[in-house]
Amino acid sequence: MGARKIRLGVNVDHVATLRNARGGFVPDPVRAAQMAIVAGADGITAHLREDRRHIGDEDMRRLRELPTPLNFEMAATEQMLDIALRIKPHACCLVPEKRTERTTEGGLDVIGGKKHLIPFVDELKRGGVRVSLFVEPSPEALQAAVEIKAPVVELHTGAWCNALALGDPGKAEAEFARLRAAAASCEKLGLECHAGHGLDFDSATTIAALPQIAELNIGHFLIGEAVFIGLEASIRRMISAIAQGVAQGVAQGVAQGVGGARGA
Repeated sequence: MGARKIRLGVNVDHVATLRNARGGFVPDPVRAAQMAIVAGADGITAHLREDRRHIGDEDMRRLRELPTPLNFEMAATEQMLDIALRIKPHACCLVPEKRTERTTEGGLDVIGGKKHLIPFVDELKRGGVRVSLFVEPSPEALQAAVEIKAPVVELHTGAWCNALALGDPGKAEAEFARLRAAAASCEKLGLECHAGHGLDFDSATTIAALPQIAELNIGHFLIGEAVFIGLEASIRRMISAIAQGVAQGVAQGVAQGVGGARGA
């Protein structure tokens, strides 16, 4: 059996943000996606927002033509459902969307929105699309995901990453404990566990040590880092950071005799 590998999905939204700041056609998020594939990305992620503030419909169509799986981030609306079923990406990640938010600031309300989400998820699955839910790392959210019958959840890592950035070790430790417990619960509940939001090289290394993590989706940090070191170099360094985290998790698990990491 080979070593465990965590997939990296590269989000190209903010290449489109830069393009749209001036208008026109450059920089092209599809070109960025092609470079990400060359650098070793396992998939491409893009969020088609209601107001089209970055990625546009034509971007999604062109991204779908690439040979690497496309993860279509979307709000659970009828318009987005129609687009997703027409484009037929490899996967759709359902996320909360508020026009006033610059980015997604929290997990999807899977508890309050359960009645709406169950048929929505079912229709995507019937269309041959893998569905994930972007959720808070809480037992209640994970149980709701099971009841909605989504096979995958993406744990929202934003609160943990914000605490790290603000230099609040107590908050960071508490938030990581929530993520660690949620990842372990995913395994027990039969949910594939992904994670994302606010991750950088260091935090990606840390969370990659959790043995249940199957995929990380990272965008804003990689695009920002590309300004300084180039996109391919940024992605390759992230792949290396994730591999380092996996190795650390394996080493911790062997030392503890449990086959996986208990801490970070």
